[in-house]
Amino acid sequence: MTEPLHLLSLLDGRYADATSPLRKHFSEFAFLRDRVRVELDFLSALSKTGIFRLLTVSETVQLESIHANFSTAEAESIRTFERETRHDVKAIEYFLRDKLKDTSLNDLLPWLHFGLTSEDVNNIAQAISLRDSRDAVLLPAFDTLLQHILEFAKTYRALPMLARTHGQPAVPTTLGKEFAVYYSRLKKTRDEISSHRFEAKLTGAVGNFNALQTAARQVDWLSFSADFIQSYDLVPNLATTQILPYDNWLRYFDSLRMANSIFIDFSQDIWRYISDGYLKQSVVEGEVGSSTMPQKVNPIDFENAEGNLGVANSLFSHYAQKLTISRLQRDLSDSTVRRSFGSALGHTLLAWINLERGMQRIAPDEEKIHTDLNSHWEVVAEGAQTILRAAGRSDAYELLKHQTRGRVVTETDYRSWVEAIEVEDEMRKRLQSLSPESYIGLAIQLTDRVTGESS
Repeated sequence: MTEPLHLLSLLDGRYADATSPLRKHFSEFAFLRDRVRVELDFLSALSKTGIFRLLTVSETVQLESIHANFSTAEAESIRTFERETRHDVKAIEYFLRDKLKDTSLNDLLPWLHFGLTSEDVNNIAQAISLRDSRDAVLLPAFDTLLQHILEFAKTYRALPMLARTHGQPAVPTTLGKEFAVYYSRLKKTRDEISSHRFEAKLTGAVGNFNALQTAARQVDWLSFSADFIQSYDLVPNLATTQILPYDNWLRYFDSLRMANSIFIDFSQDIWRYISDGYLKQSVVEGEVGSSTMPQKVNPIDFENAEGNLGVANSLFSHYAQKLTISRLQRDLSDSTVRRSFGSALGHTLLAWINLERGMQRIAPDEEKIHTDLNSHWEVVAEGAQTILRAAGRSDAYELLKHQTRGRVVTETDYRSWVEAIEVEDEMRKRLQSLSPESYIGLAIQLTDRVTGESS
């Protein structure tokens, strides 16, 4: 690998360690390796149709070992063929011909890539990469981050906090409830991502099995294709052109884009809580927050995440715009776009890792939260006017509006107003019982319901 300092992409350079697990699935080497696997599996599957001899046990093992032991040197050999052919899949076929010509499989060379179009190989390999990277890399990272948010919601379920609507002080909530809302949103999206089944196709040059049907009419190619795709635990799509319609893959990307958009919302809220002093960040020995201001501890993990989430989502949005469209049977403009899947997923993974690291470094400043909340008694005006409405006061809203709108109300101000208002003693007691810390509605119960803590 080239020295990271000299690489163009920040995913392979600056952030190479964080994104390295995705190389197993989306590097050029991985794409070559997986297409070699599909070509060899196809040859093996063909042998079971009866159109040529069955492979021996040792030959099957030999084919499996080519894929299992695929090396960088062999990948370079394919690239050598490609420089001559300017066709990546034909280069793989030539590589395999060269690999098998001096073996007992020499008589089967005409059956390599038999009746296929390049897209039959490419789309299956990429569907495998999308699924395996999700299961091995993305979901574990998502789950780790989601667990941190869940634990934070549970821990601070009952910590009253001033809420803001339109940026202005609003009725109180709890810190845990705010995190529980994000947990609930993200959990639904996580389940969509996890349950997605990826489609793939093996239908020939224009989607009609023309070559296969012409050469071997005795084979049920519809069943063969479906069985071959299902052998990878993928969903066969038999209604295609030369290319697999990408709608199914785009639904997966849309789920990731939704998750990332929620995480952008989350990042910005956490940034604001840190800015307002509601959340403290741990001070790590040796770290620097500013080149000139020694006091600073910047929310860099959340800022880094927000930036990477935006880059990832711009790519996901482009996929939705580009890959739903193909000129007639297909054009090659989709090919280079599909090779960027690893970049979109890399920025996504990097963002999630930063959010998880950021979550480990924050804790509430309970004194600050308490002080700020109790400096805004005007936030109980909603409760007070609703109590009065229930008692039949039709002027309740206007009464509280006159007392509170555009003003910061202290505890003394509020209690003086309660004492002065003409209401029955029972009603006065109810008004006196209100306080910013107690006026949190069902925030705790709702948090418990979301986090699974309810009885």
